[in-house]
Amino acid sequence: MNSELRMIARLAAMARHPAARGLTDDTAHLDGRIYTHDTIAEGVHYRADDPPESVGWKLAAVNLSDLAAKGAEPMGALLSLTMAPPAEGMAAGEWEDRFLTGLDAACESYGLPLIGGDTIALPAGAPRVLGLTAIGKAPAHVPTRDGGLPGDELWVVGTLGDSMAGLAQLVEDAEAAGALVDIYRRPVPQLAAGKMIAPHANAMMDVSDGLLLDATRLAMASLCRANIDLAHLPMSAAFTKARGKNRKARLFAATGGDDYALLAALPPGKGQKLSKSLPPGTIFTRVGTLADGEGLALFHDGKDIPLPEHLGHEHRPASPAPDSA
Repeated sequence: MNSELRMIARLAAMARHPAARGLTDDTAHLDGRIYTHDTIAEGVHYRADDPPESVGWKLAAVNLSDLAAKGAEPMGALLSLTMAPPAEGMAAGEWEDRFLTGLDAACESYGLPLIGGDTIALPAGAPRVLGLTAIGKAPAHVPTRDGGLPGDELWVVGTLGDSMAGLAQLVEDAEAAGALVDIYRRPVPQLAAGKMIAPHANAMMDVSDGLLLDATRLAMASLCRANIDLAHLPMSAAFTKARGKNRKARLFAATGGDDYALLAALPPGKGQKLSKSLPPGTIFTRVGTLADGEGLALFHDGKDIPLPEHLGHEHRPASPAPDSA
């Protein structure tokens, strides 16, 4: 067991309140409220040279994505803001001001008022680590990870691979721009679709660490096996133009992470009916099924294929900015 899994096991032993659900889900449920907390770190979740406005937007969006996976209505947020000495070429406080501009834009766009938090000053050279706690109003039925049943269909809201493809473009060229870079920097939480799907979902979670890894987590929690067909992955036109449609590109899309799509386990036939009533422009795609068994099985055009070495994003610095390597 690696150090992260050991720490999670230790935390799970401490989280004895029923609201914590043994830390088997992405959120806590308490008195009709959904609570979630996400942290983003420089050099891990964003590049040191990303625009501060996009970092602020992303911090709000990743928390809103967890609320979306529960069908929750945003109610408020608490911010942990770290303030660092000014970066080269910036005035004191400029980075933080621009970060807050982006955070405010996301909160305003999705109805998430800031209601409190904390600020601390960092020593020179320390990477920024920023946190947000989001609170939402729980719907009558809150789908968790562990409710999936054999025979359920697995559906994805959104597209896969865009964010990591955008990051790859920035690693190659720090001045890269376009649709893929935009989605890496400004993910879109699927709140409206999540609210409509939640009442019908046996299980649901957001896809933040890669479809294959997150589908495995949902299947394990539900005591099922996830069958995923790479041929059915929802990939955007910008992604296929940049990376293609072959198996290598599909595996990249299925394992990259940072997508903030939604993965739902729905009773047979329910997804097809829901697809007709979701908000206009929603991309809603069946990617597989849950079955008796455990773990993950991967297919492409109906043929079994071996699992990749890595199913998704690992929590370690993987793609730092060029000047921080």
